[in-house]
Amino acid sequence: MSVIAVPALDEHRTTRISPLLSPALLRHELPIDGAVAETVTRARAEVVDILDGRDDRLVVVVGPCSIHDPEAALDYAHRLAAHAEQVSGELRIVMRTYFEKPRSTVGWKGLINDPGLDGTFDVNTGLRTARKLLLDVSVLGLPVGCEFLDPITPQFLADVVTWGAIGARTAASQVHRQLCSALSMPVGIKNPTDGDVQVAVDGVRAAGTSHVFMGINPDGLAALITTSGNPDCHVILRGGSTGPNHDAGSVAATLDRLHATGLPQRVIIDASHGNSGKDHVRQAEVTREIAKRIAAGERGISGVMLESFLVAGRQDLGPDMTRGQSVTDACMDWDATADLLDELADGVAARR
Repeated sequence: MSVIAVPALDEHRTTRISPLLSPALLRHELPIDGAVAETVTRARAEVVDILDGRDDRLVVVVGPCSIHDPEAALDYAHRLAAHAEQVSGELRIVMRTYFEKPRSTVGWKGLINDPGLDGTFDVNTGLRTARKLLLDVSVLGLPVGCEFLDPITPQFLADVVTWGAIGARTAASQVHRQLCSALSMPVGIKNPTDGDVQVAVDGVRAAGTSHVFMGINPDGLAALITTSGNPDCHVILRGGSTGPNHDAGSVAATLDRLHATGLPQRVIIDASHGNSGKDHVRQAEVTREIAKRIAAGERGISGVMLESFLVAGRQDLGPDMTRGQSVTDACMDWDATADLLDELADGVAARR
């Protein structure tokens, strides 16, 4: 009886499958020491206390739109750590360290995906580079925040992360809501690009409940994951195609939505993206308005997000790039950022 060869039916568009190191191996190569563990543990607790109103400070997540140059990012981290100490009585500063970039169509997907900035997609090097930078920043006493895009990435990095975010393009994703329910840090969920805040509210509610879903374990093997739910998720207002939503009325309406759903009333405002029209100059104006409202006594704003790097503006990838300037969204420069942090701190002090 002849044997008939059966062609593979699921390989028509997959051109290569390459080995990926395991999360356990990466954590072994680049372990957390006592100083980093202390930074992460303390900062997570402080952020939760601010979200829950036990601490009247403001969470400020600030840093580059995306990390493409670890050396320049660490330079920025040293400056931010020193300034964070000066305003620590009013602000809990978390450095924005984003390594994954969702794209509306195509483009560079971030340092983990393409650390060489050249289309070689050396993901194993990208994961090592990202984890090392998180450790280097954390050892300064400066906690870090990341957007989680690929649901596998947190197994490699999440133990070092103080605060997480789910972006506007994945706020409605069941996969990402399940992921949030498993994470050990507070996570902000942005409203989608169309500005529909209810999607983010629903995301917070879903992430707060228990889920069972498929994923990978620390050894990189397929696993069934059961979670208890994350009670520390919250809404991030980032504006949208319908306009900004950082004004007092939009904040109050969001707090009402959360209350009506039986969720804690806590909101972080992203001063960039739809709230500034992606104009880094306008981002500063939005931040100053928020600082004035806080100084006047407004409650319900738990934090602010800022896109900031060493040099203002943005640039395209290329051979002669400016050190410390964003390659994705335009950012404020360091001097402007330091001034805004002081104004936010003054606003908290005045509200007291």
